[in-house]
Amino acid sequence: MRKVKFKNRNWDTAAHLNLPDNFDETQNYPAIVCVHPGGSVKEQTAGLYAGKLAKKGFIALAYDASFQGESGGEPRYLEDLTTRVEDIRYAVDYLTTLNFVDKNRIGLLGICAGGGYATNAALKERRIRAVATVSGVNIGRAFREANFLETLEAVSSQRTAEANGAESIITNWTPNSSEEAKQAGINDLDMLEAIDYYRTPRGEFPTSNNKLLFASMPDLIMFDAFHLADFMLTQPLLIIVGDKVGAFGSYRDGFDLYKKAASKNKKIHIVNGAGHYDLYDKPEATAEALDKLVPFFRENLLQE
Repeated sequence: MRKVKFKNRNWDTAAHLNLPDNFDETQNYPAIVCVHPGGSVKEQTAGLYAGKLAKKGFIALAYDASFQGESGGEPRYLEDLTTRVEDIRYAVDYLTTLNFVDKNRIGLLGICAGGGYATNAALKERRIRAVATVSGVNIGRAFREANFLETLEAVSSQRTAEANGAESIITNWTPNSSEEAKQAGINDLDMLEAIDYYRTPRGEFPTSNNKLLFASMPDLIMFDAFHLADFMLTQPLLIIVGDKVGAFGSYRDGFDLYKKAASKNKKIHIVNGAGHYDLYDKPEATAEALDKLVPFFRENLLQE
């Protein structure tokens, strides 16, 4: 694995470039961009999948989203939907500059919110030849189901306050512990598993610090990752979800995307007994996901 940087507008994106075993710089390899969830970083689940895909012969790039992790961009902790999609396109730009990457064999894998961003990027980015999602979520749909009018009112008031000298508000993606969640009356499977992944030694990483700029919320609420997928998402598509259903809605979104996508070559695979976060790092669930991902990308990135 190489630590690399590539330009995104006027700031740098920090990334890990995962290389196959017995890598030969004189050869041409298919490449896959791996897109992390909201609030995540390249060292977590996107990096896990990137490393596993590299072992199967692909170049795999995992990066930190703009404004987050080790990547540049201001203001910090902004979850900007347009930029999240553009991050993917800049990652593709970077891969095309590498002599050992086959420019006509670039695929895309997105996890959780990264699955929604990957789907949206593929609508207009025709250099992407195949798209896969794991626990993919249409993040706008998810945020619209959580008192969105109240949130919009609060952000509007906060903007007035900031225009008159107040400090920006940084909120959390999740409660900081399961105890904090339970005290707040939160007992949903997905949220509790999110805390177990992000806020414990299981998956925590220092640059994934559970911070979200409050001003991001209206754009999150307005975003529809699958808008126009029924017209413009024509690339081969693989959707992987677990059948343990929680409030984040990846199971529902997976079937919504499957039904909506214009792709003629599309498949959905259900991992029995797996929840949203089991597919982030649990060996049995991720192994089953990779058993589908690897042949999917080989079929669609290696064919003439």
